[in-house]
Order: sequence, then structure tokens, then C-alpha cells
Amino acid sequence: MANKGKTHKGASKRFSVKSSGLIKRKKRGLRHILSNKSSKRKRQLGMKTFVHASDVPGVKRQLGLR
Repeated sequence: MANKGKTHKGASKRFSVKSSGLIKRKKRGLRHILSNKSSKRKRQLGMKTFVHASDVPGVKRQLGLR
């Protein structure tokens, strides 16, 4: 009998699964050294995006969504 896997708590805080099956994530690069970044760049970094197709299996495994 196989053991149940545990959800990676760090991943569960960083990713959310949409009803379409896509995994939503936050962009990186908006924590510090913001004075060197343009307003356009900071504004675009604030928007959410989706996990790349090649990374989806690993993220799903961490979220316990095989």
C-alpha cells in the first residue's frame, strides 16, 4: 500500500490552480533594488502569469495533483 504524498507548503503558498488547469504564479524581481527598474517594468512585474508547460509536472507533483 502506497503512502499518501504531502503537499509542499512553500509551493502551495506560491501557486494556484485555475479552473482551466493552468497554474498561476507571481513574477520575480519586485522585492528590492527597485530604483534601478523603470516604472513600466515594475508595473509589468506586478501582474500574474502562468507556469511554463515544461515546469507544470513538477509543480503539480509538489501540489499533490498527479
